Formats: sequence, structure tokens, C-alpha cells
Amino acid sequence: MCGITGWVAYDTDLTQQQDVLAGMTATLAARGPDAGDVWVRPRAGLGHRRLAVIDLPGGVQPMTALDDTVALVYSGEVYNFVELRDELAARGHRFRTASDTEVVLNGYLEWGAAVAERLNGMFAFAVWDERSGSLTLVRDRLGVKPLYYAETRDGVLFGSEAKAILANPLASRKVGLDCLHELVGQTKAPGWALWDGMREVEPGTVLTVTSQGIREHVYWRLGTTEHLDDQDTTVETVRSLLSDAVRRQLVADVPQGVLLSGGLDSSALTGLAAEVMPGLHTFSVDFTGQEENFRPDELRAASDEAFVREVVTHVGSTHRTVTVDTRELLDPALRRTVVRAWDLPLGLGDINSSLHLLFRAIRAESTVALSGESADEVFGGYPWFHHEAARTARTFPWLAFAHSINTDRMAVLREDLRDRIDIEAYVADQYATAVARVEFLDGESELERQMRVICHLHLTRLVRALLDRKDRMSMSTGLEVRVPFCDHRLVEYVYNTPWALKSFDGREKSLLRAAVRHVLPVSVADRLKSPYPSVQDTKYATALQSQAAEVLAADSAAFALVDRGWVRAAVALTPEEITGPRRQGLERVLDAHHWVQEYRPEFTF
Repeated sequence: MCGITGWVAYDTDLTQQQDVLAGMTATLAARGPDAGDVWVRPRAGLGHRRLAVIDLPGGVQPMTALDDTVALVYSGEVYNFVELRDELAARGHRFRTASDTEVVLNGYLEWGAAVAERLNGMFAFAVWDERSGSLTLVRDRLGVKPLYYAETRDGVLFGSEAKAILANPLASRKVGLDCLHELVGQTKAPGWALWDGMREVEPGTVLTVTSQGIREHVYWRLGTTEHLDDQDTTVETVRSLLSDAVRRQLVADVPQGVLLSGGLDSSALTGLAAEVMPGLHTFSVDFTGQEENFRPDELRAASDEAFVREVVTHVGSTHRTVTVDTRELLDPALRRTVVRAWDLPLGLGDINSSLHLLFRAIRAESTVALSGESADEVFGGYPWFHHEAARTARTFPWLAFAHSINTDRMAVLREDLRDRIDIEAYVADQYATAVARVEFLDGESELERQMRVICHLHLTRLVRALLDRKDRMSMSTGLEVRVPFCDHRLVEYVYNTPWALKSFDGREKSLLRAAVRHVLPVSVADRLKSPYPSVQDTKYATALQSQAAEVLAADSAAFALVDRGWVRAAVALTPEEITGPRRQGLERVLDAHHWVQEYRPEFTF
């Protein structure tokens, strides 16, 4: 999996900057706990932190070829590397290792940046080519693996995470008013990064850096094609594509398992994985006393654990439930760790913290885990896909569908900032930009056009935010999480399946249910969607108030961003009143406090 970083400078001798490159690389140690190294030449330096998954002794990076004139740092996994290695060997390439890294490097030597089009996987990599004096940055199609860059006076800095770039003295730590629009708007604007001068390499994109500047090439986008298969053929094709993705993603030279929530998505992967991997290990998360004291809410109709047990019994997996205690979630050191992993203020509170704890516990037993992330975006599983007001709203459906996470997102900001940020206009502009990228078929009905837009928004916007969260929380513990539902072949096929087929039985995710019913207990195959759990212990909300009161007393630097009056009012409420948006607001205040202390930003608003 790993973490990558680097620096290209056409007018600076980087052999004199090895300590800086080592510092940039060190910020990614959690992503790659097994090894780390830097490769430096006068015009380019590359850094790598390794999480060893395939060919443990052989896949060491940075990896070079042609007498050190071409160097690669690579993060992720390529699932068709065996086929590509055979093809490259037939073309005369020789391999010293059994790693997918060397396949990517030789693929670059054979096809240049076009190698990206041949890769099936999740990846972000950088190639310095001394022959042309160029740096090539490549990111996978769906954006599973992160990659950021920032231009300098004579080149570029890049890294898997913003913190690697910020470790270079040339990087700006300024955060301006424009940066706050997306932080609050939650539209996942293409290329956005919080810091002035920093950008995210967009999914499906190649950046080529030379002394003349940066050139961008999009090698993949979500396209529109006519779907000609009938219902039975469509279900069978989905089953085949998903089964193949699971099979490919169970290749590793380290222990691996499956994240099992008891919902349709993770249970489907568990059932398919059990067919090809005897002795499968599964993992779930729960909170102390949650099952006994569970109360249905706006998003969760039932507790997960009973369904988890049914799946475990059905497939015969070796299972571990990671039980999280409220006191663990309230540890300020944990929040600081999670904020550092996230790189952003205004996070998701206990949802992120418990996910980090789950991954940390899994990492003690396994290095790789499969996740059901992105199935809802691919198959149309969220409530707002089926909520008329949300799906007909002229905005992003997840913003139109009111719930505690997205309600009153500006409430905790300073009043003068709220007055100066026109979020409605920003979101409307982003929505128009996103919709303009959708291609339609001639003769599509109004409903089909509407649902194509919604599916496109989810697969090009929302899914990227959720994949980033999953990557950050997992890699901060050194755990590689793989996402079979992001196999681009499956995504392309299901995206172009008409909505009438996606919902052929009148339920959400009809195609997925039909394709995987044979590996699931009936109760799980028919279960309604339930999102990732959140702690319901009332003591948690009370403790959030106490910690927010300490932030007030300490006169935190976060008040450059956060509204004091809002915090004072929230601290004075009764515990029963700390629900929904108020509780989420307290989480954001505490996250902002730790983020400001950790990153020391220079606000320019």
C-alpha cells in the first residue's frame, strides 16, 4: 500500500536537500511501517514508506531501472499484475522480483504514462525519467489512493497526503476564505485541497511535469454507453464481475480478512470471499452496551451484531467483534491522531475515531482487509436515491436529504465568516459544473436522465470523499483496505444499467441483492440499509461538552475559525439537548481545536 512523496526542482540541487526529503517521507511512516527510503538526484528526489503486502523481500522502493535513469515510487495494488508481467516478459522485459511494483515500472518503460490505462487496481505513483527530465504523476480511476501536489518556483512537490508537502519549507500553510467553501460545502470539488497553492491529482488523471510546466491528461472518465442486456443477463454479469474483483483482491503474501457490518454490501463480499478462501477471517465493530441499549434513529433501524452473527454462522468465518468503549473514544490523544490522519478540521467525530480503533485492532491480526465501501454509490443504496424531494432537488442529493451530519454545516463557524461565505452560490456552481459532465443517451426518459445524473454525482463526487476517509483511517494504522466495488469494470457496467433494472423489484440495490443472494442468509439479503454505527451512550455527549468547555477556557486558536458564542451556548445545554446537529457541531469544534494545534495554519481571512 505505502505512502509516496517527492520534490522536483529544475534550478535547485536536491542532493543538498536530502534531509528535507527525509522529513517529508517521515510524515508518511504510518502508511508504510515496514520500511522507508529516499532516492535523490540533482533535479529530483523521491521518498517512499512501505507497507509490505506482495513479495515482501523484493518490492523495495524507490525502484529504479535503466541504470538509475528512471525511478518509481508507488502506492496501492495492481490486481492484474500477473497477466501484465506475462505480457511484458513476452515483449522482452526481465523481472528481478515478484512484485506488482516492478510490473508498473516496466509497464512505464514499455508504454509510458499510457500504462495507467492497462492497470486494474487502486494506485497512485510517480515516475522520474532522467532521459526526458520529466515527472509523471498517476492516480487510479475512482480515486481510491490519494495524491496531492503543489507547484513551486522551479518545480513541484507531491505526496500521498498534504502533510508530506507541508513538511517542505517551500509549502504554503495559508488557508484563505476560498478554501473554506469546500470545507463547509462538502461537494468534493475536483482537485480541491485546503491549503493555498495545493491541489489534488484528480482520479483517472496523469500529470506530466517538465521544466516548461505541468500538463494534464485524463485517461479515464465515467462514460455513457447503451445497455442491451436483459435482467437475467445483467444480474449474472454483475455476479461475475464482482466475484472476479473479490478473487483478484484476495491475492496477498500477508494475513487478510473482510470488514463485516452485517449489511448487504460487506456480507456480500464475505460470502463471495468465503467461496475462494477457506478459513476466512472477518471483523466488525460495536460499542459497549450498544446492542442491549440500541435505539433506532433517522438512519439506523436495527443494531448490526445479530446480522453479523448470522453471516458468520452462514459462511463459517473466524470472527472478531472489536468492542469500543466510550472512554476510548473520548481520549484527546485519539482525537489528535485521527485529526492528523484526516489532515482536515471539521471531521466526523466518533465515526472516524471508532473506525480508526477498529482498523488498529484488525492490524494486530491482519495486514489487508476487504471493505464494502462504494456499493451504495454504485448500486443506488442511499435513502435519497429513493426520496422524491431529494432526487428532484437541483443540488447534490446527499445535501438535500436532511440528517444530522449535513444539517446546518456552517453553524460552528465564526459569525463574520458565515456572513462572508456564500455557500448556497458555491454549492449551486459546483452542482452545475458536475451535471455538465454527464453524458446522456438519445431517447432516455426524464426519470432515466434524472437517475443518471444522480448516479454520476455519487460516482464522481461523494464516493471520492468516502474513499478518502477510508484510506486515511486505515492507513493511519498501517492497514491496507481494498474495495472490490470500485473495480472500474463493475462501475462502468452498473452505471450504464438503466434505473429500471437497478430497482427492478422496487427496492434499493436490486441488482446487487439478486447477484449475491446465493451466498447470504435471507435476513441479510433482505435487510434495509444501515450506515456505519455511532455511539449512543449519553455520557459521550456530556463529555463532549466538558471538553468544549476546556477549549473555551484555553482560548484556543481554533476561535479564528469557530464561533465562541455557539460553543458557549452548546456547553450550557442539558445532555438531552446534545443530539443530532449540536453533537456533530461539538465534534467539529474539538476537531478544529486539535487541527489548529497540530498544523499551525496561517489564516488569511
